[in-house]
Amino acid sequence: MGIQQVLTDIVILFAGIFLAFMAIYYIVKGDIQRFFNLKDIELNKDSRAHLLPLRLQAHERLIIFTDRINPANLLVRLHQQGISIAALQAGILNEVRSEYQHNITQQLYVASQTWTVVRKLKDDTIAMINNAVQGLPVNASGVELSKAILQHMAVISDNPYDLTIELIKKDIAVLF
Repeated sequence: MGIQQVLTDIVILFAGIFLAFMAIYYIVKGDIQRFFNLKDIELNKDSRAHLLPLRLQAHERLIIFTDRINPANLLVRLHQQGISIAALQAGILNEVRSEYQHNITQQLYVASQTWTVVRKLKDDTIAMINNAVQGLPVNASGVELSKAILQHMAVISDNPYDLTIELIKKDIAVLF
């Protein structure tokens, strides 16, 4: 038996082994892919299970935020007997900005459209307060500012605070 015969036998042996592995791979390939797909689905399910409470909490906090910056609620909380217009304005603006900063991380857990609406509501609230102050005399009282803000809110056909809360509720419904 010559070296050439031994080399030919080795090449034939390796070719047979290679073909056998290829056949096994193609037979088992679908099972391997299904196994990894199931693992991915399981990981996503576990991830969603951990994220769901955080997302619900974020929506709850945004509803509370929306309710707390509603001028009707702000004015009840911040109004004091004999408060000046400047002090009430500063208190309202500080409260709105503070509440917003406290809840800014909630944007991670809500739809970007919902967060955009919440941010716009905050900006519109600040603009409404500033516009109400500009429409009053310099020596006006805090009571007059409160009346101006509440009259402006009464004129609005669709309460933006209620609409924002409804949007947040719809965002929550998508989770289930």
